[in-house]
Amino acid sequence: METNENLSRYWRKNLTLTAGLLLVWFVVTFGVSYYARELNFNFFGWPFSFWVGAQGALVVYVLIIGFYAWFMNRMDIEHGVDEEED
Repeated sequence: METNENLSRYWRKNLTLTAGLLLVWFVVTFGVSYYARELNFNFFGWPFSFWVGAQGALVVYVLIIGFYAWFMNRMDIEHGVDEEED
């Protein structure tokens, strides 16, 4: 029975993390891009809103992926569901 409780906690944490990261993704994709239109100055010859939408969002997406991989590896070890190395 301990194993089922352990796996239930694992999946609950996984779903909570996924929901939180999806919320961050949504805010970055739609919220920041929407309000970036008001940034009306040039940055290296392009409107700053272009840089926020095109480059800043990609940086945040990579950070989300990196954080998810790091956190899930740590959580896999904590709950005993990690893959054993050869």
